[in-house]
Amino acid sequence: MEAPVERGAVEAALLPFGSSRMLPAAAYTDPAVLAWERRHLFADAWTCVGRVDELREGCTQRAVTVGDVGVLLTFPAGAVRAFANVCRHRAHELLPDGASNGRPSAVCPYHGWAFRLDGKLATAPGMGAVDAGELGLIELPAAEWAGWLFVNAGARAEPFGEHLGDLERLLRPYGMGELQLGARHEYRVAANWKVMIDNYHECYHCPLIHPELCKVSPPTSGDNWALPGAWVGGSMDLRPHATTMSFDGNGPGHFIPDAPRRTVLYVGLFPNLLVSAHPDYVMTHRLTPVEPGLTTIECSWFFPEGFTETAYAVDFWDLTNRQDWAACESVQRGLASPHFVPGPLAPNEDAVYQWTTLIAEAYLGRGIRLT
Repeated sequence: MEAPVERGAVEAALLPFGSSRMLPAAAYTDPAVLAWERRHLFADAWTCVGRVDELREGCTQRAVTVGDVGVLLTFPAGAVRAFANVCRHRAHELLPDGASNGRPSAVCPYHGWAFRLDGKLATAPGMGAVDAGELGLIELPAAEWAGWLFVNAGARAEPFGEHLGDLERLLRPYGMGELQLGARHEYRVAANWKVMIDNYHECYHCPLIHPELCKVSPPTSGDNWALPGAWVGGSMDLRPHATTMSFDGNGPGHFIPDAPRRTVLYVGLFPNLLVSAHPDYVMTHRLTPVEPGLTTIECSWFFPEGFTETAYAVDFWDLTNRQDWAACESVQRGLASPHFVPGPLAPNEDAVYQWTTLIAEAYLGRGIRLT
């Protein structure tokens, strides 16, 4: 199914790099487009819903929303399973979005039907003999990777390994599943989720709005990759005096054992997880679109065991984040102007081109590109 975006404008984004244009304004401002994206880019893909340990902490079940689909996560005997958050009787939600509990079964609050944590029907009060084997919860694909949980709420995506592609190899040295959460900031940004990812994938803007970043990392350094998987990204170098990304380029020296020491990786795993991997910490952004012009961002910093300081990384990136969010909000206001016309990409915005064409191909009903 194609997105409700003018086809010719989408095709202009798929022209060869150097002659292509950005997506039209409707892609960033139209509620109908966001509704389509929630179903086809989030629910029907592998969306990151959070850290596994945090989701299961203190509960046996938790309700989340993936795109526009309600999902019930259960945690039987240390495992993780995902089900449609829909009672098999009359479709009442088993738990409201965001709620959790520690009960041994999921009980529908409407008529009391109960489902075990493996999804099988346990009891159906007043129903007499029913076929419990046919009335279990609808299971959805879920995958754990590097401490994160991903859910395919539409049950239509390719296997998670194909979605991840070569990103697993590139990020394996950072051991993200063993890193420890050091800090987290929650942001609400008045910009479309794609505007923020566009911004993340280029440093053309860095000399003008990120002077602190440019002091420790040359904005024209590094390379972008074109490798298998539903992701976009590349690397940037540290300046000779710098050992990490901080205001002075220094940190406490607790390096991730196998991580590269002179580069920082910036990758975006479709649709909503950005991973910035440094020699001594990993920063992530998990995006959730709320409205066409409003996005919530969970920004987390993870450090190796034994870390003692976080401010050197957190304060640096909080400033950089806020510089980015201000720019993105200005872009969103510009997109709402009746005078906006999609423009070209600069020669060093090849990663933005990769991201834009991935979205454009999905808009035309071609699915999520994996190569």
